[in-house]
Amino acid sequence: MSMIPYGKQDISENDISAVFEVLQSDFLTQGPAVPAFESSVAEYCGADYAVAVNSATSALHIACLSLGLGKGDVLWTSPNTFVASANCALYCGATVDFVDIDSQTYNMSVDALRDKLELAEESGSLPKIVIPVHFAGQSCDMREIKTLSNQYGFKIIEDAAHAIGGKYLDKAIGGCQYSDITVFSFHPVKIITTAEGGLATTNDQNIARKLALYRSHGISSDIEDMDDRPEEEIWNYQQIDLGFNYRMTELQAALGISQIKRLDQFVAKRHALAVRYDELLVRLPITLPFQNCLTYSSYHLYPILIDLEQVEKGQKQIYNELIANGIGVNVHYIPVHRQPYYEKMGFSKGDFPESEIYHQRVLSIPVYFGMTFEQQDKVVEVLKIALVKKEGV
Repeated sequence: MSMIPYGKQDISENDISAVFEVLQSDFLTQGPAVPAFESSVAEYCGADYAVAVNSATSALHIACLSLGLGKGDVLWTSPNTFVASANCALYCGATVDFVDIDSQTYNMSVDALRDKLELAEESGSLPKIVIPVHFAGQSCDMREIKTLSNQYGFKIIEDAAHAIGGKYLDKAIGGCQYSDITVFSFHPVKIITTAEGGLATTNDQNIARKLALYRSHGISSDIEDMDDRPEEEIWNYQQIDLGFNYRMTELQAALGISQIKRLDQFVAKRHALAVRYDELLVRLPITLPFQNCLTYSSYHLYPILIDLEQVEKGQKQIYNELIANGIGVNVHYIPVHRQPYYEKMGFSKGDFPESEIYHQRVLSIPVYFGMTFEQQDKVVEVLKIALVKKEGV
């Protein structure tokens, strides 16, 4: 029995040709494809600058560094995310805290953020950076978060790992109208892929320069960055800061350039699948994904919440039953503060109740560009069998 995955890349003959062309070229790394990919993403998003790296985790790390995050600083993010959204602060020697989620969008709650900021100001523990996570492809309410940023003085990194191709207030996510930096992921299950890879957009030239520096060992060949050295010595590059080898390869960039040409097509298909799910699942004992009217989701995920009061089986039973019947469901996400590593820091069950309630009910069901309506019908069929209602309900 073949498995219907929860997410999957779509590779075309044009994608393969683009990568093959690079393999036959003079450059497998540090050539023209990476700048070309950066330009294509920046243009799509309406951002001034884009810096491509080998993963979104790397992009988050150097984004934090470029905003000066370090020892003694605090970063806040959502507990409903992949661990990288929080780990990036620890890489910089900073500490992490979380802001609970909104019960409808599963994004960072603006009300919870506002309340936490008021308390933090009183105690002198305001965050240096806040990372709102655009969960499942739907933007957080960035206008409100930016208003709070102006009031309390924190910087903003949008974790848009799920959200390329989405919109907020009719503008492409990634334009940084309400943030300092936006980070994208191009992992194979994301909207477009570079196999592995990530990218940061910004409208600040100085931030872009720092991002580029940190991704490549802290080395620059720009004469404006370099110290004076004796003219008889060869100094065609200098390390001017401590950086990392986070570069994207030419192969990855070539794939990205080809993939982004189909980005709107990818997102449109995901919307078509989401509309069908909304229609086919409406009478089941589940909560369907809520869509804020201010946003246009990329639908990286289609998370459903099980009404445990109405069904006979528990979340894990339903999860196992779907897997056993060839439906590749997943859980996005186990709250970061409940991970053993973070519990050792002092976080515990009950700290962020909305994210924990969500985790106990959620299942992400398959949605991806290559998914057929027949496969979707099978997902719905198996889900209907698994979601048996209790007697008398």
